[in-house]
Amino acid sequence: MTDRAQRIATCLQRAFAEAEVAVQDDSAQHAGHSGARPGGETHYSVRVISPAFAGLSRVARSRAAHEAVAAEFETGLHALSLRLLTPEEAAKAG
Repeated sequence: MTDRAQRIATCLQRAFAEAEVAVQDDSAQHAGHSGARPGGETHYSVRVISPAFAGLSRVARSRAAHEAVAAEFETGLHALSLRLLTPEEAAKAG
């Protein structure tokens, strides 16, 4: 896991109770695109499963996740693909 991926995971685990967090660096798939940098660490896919999302809309969940990693956007993170689920939703999704 890259340094940025680890920081993203740590921020999300701190922000959401009992979170199960998976972070994947997708930067290589975006080489040459807007926001991509030669060193990578710009584009990530994230899956967070947490009971903290219960009762929150998709927009509210996304806002909360972006707030948790805001410092990373200030230092070169360009894009974050989010999958934010409650444990019940994750169980249904398989």
